[in-house]
Amino acid sequence: MIRERRAVDLPGCVAALRAVHEADAYPLNWPADPVRWLDPPGLVAAWVAESPDGTITGHVAIQAGELSRLFVTPAARRQSVGTALVDHATAWAVERGIELTLEVTGRADAVAFYAATGWQHTHTTRANWTDPAGGPVHLRHYTR
Repeated sequence: MIRERRAVDLPGCVAALRAVHEADAYPLNWPADPVRWLDPPGLVAAWVAESPDGTITGHVAIQAGELSRLFVTPAARRQSVGTALVDHATAWAVERGIELTLEVTGRADAVAFYAATGWQHTHTTRANWTDPAGGPVHLRHYTR
């Protein structure tokens, strides 16, 4: 089930994010304040995917016209949760006349997912932050 994220969901979102980070290194750098990372200034809307038992299994947000903070727990993958989250956020944006963009590091699974869900790569830039080893990070930018 996809629904609007509430403040009481944030601890469950952090737990889900931790599972994703441990499995996939997303986010690339674990945030000092994961709640603030999930609920940054400029956040317009956010949704969660919830299992029948109430566990948060995925998350997506929109901030300043950008689809962001998309993740699905390892246990919930291959069940179309990510696609459902993206479709929900995109439909919400279309209803409001918001044209979405996104940026993602070049991880092959993320690149394949966004291509499969209709996003078009437009360009690549260098991030103003570094990877855990201090190296450069390149961001792929997309529109849909």
